[in-house]
Amino acid sequence: MLTHPLLPKLKALKLSGMLETLEMRSAAAQEDSQSPVEFLALLLDDEIERREQTRSRRRVKEAGIDESKTLARFDFTAAPRVPKTLLADLALCRFVERGENVLFIGPTGTGKSHLAQALTNEAIRRGYRALYRPVHALLASLHAARADGSYPRQRARLVNVDLLVLDDFGLVPLPAQAVEDLYELIRERYERRPILLTSNRAPEEWGEVFGNPLLASAALDRLTHHAHLVTLTGDSYRQRKRKTGKTPAQPEPTASGKEADNPTRKPRQNTANR
Repeated sequence: MLTHPLLPKLKALKLSGMLETLEMRSAAAQEDSQSPVEFLALLLDDEIERREQTRSRRRVKEAGIDESKTLARFDFTAAPRVPKTLLADLALCRFVERGENVLFIGPTGTGKSHLAQALTNEAIRRGYRALYRPVHALLASLHAARADGSYPRQRARLVNVDLLVLDDFGLVPLPAQAVEDLYELIRERYERRPILLTSNRAPEEWGEVFGNPLLASAALDRLTHHAHLVTLTGDSYRQRKRKTGKTPAQPEPTASGKEADNPTRKPRQNTANR
């Protein structure tokens, strides 16, 4: 294909990816007696699909997530109380369109980060841009950006990205400046663009993380308003794997199941019923 006579022309038109399926499509066109228009349409479909896959891979890399973390690979048998119906609805990503937050709360190792990345993968697949970072790392990077002059650009990205995923909130104490930065991100994204947050601490404990009762109250009010809260329970997935020496089976998700208990004031429930 590197010496194909059409290569220079396709490169000039930025369509060189067509060469990947050109001969296969040509053979099929002759065998099926396709018209020139049908043949060209199939080639163009191949090019569109190739570009979409390239774009998706680039956005997965930009987001900082593991492409293999999907709902299909989540171990629902180890988390029987996970609300599968709600997750199936969230996977449609209407919560991104509506600017509704998603909060995964539960002990370490119960699948919060996996589910967060799975929904991020779904959002990227639907054309949204996302950014996934541990809370302490994101805030440390934002603080460092003040020194090198990149603060305005980095902050604008955090405010404007379609889906901002904050992993492991409350895992480590936050300095005063980081607390203020986090609150401002929550405030500016409120009802405009969603935040997907994971935490091993219940919302009523978040005041300790903020160290500022007023900021904690204001942040919690915005995070839980128009939000979907999912509580995960059970033993750590990693500890179960260590004890058994095996990776638990990972069945396909189903559309059944009950919604998890809510440890705080009731947020908005399954949007499929609205």
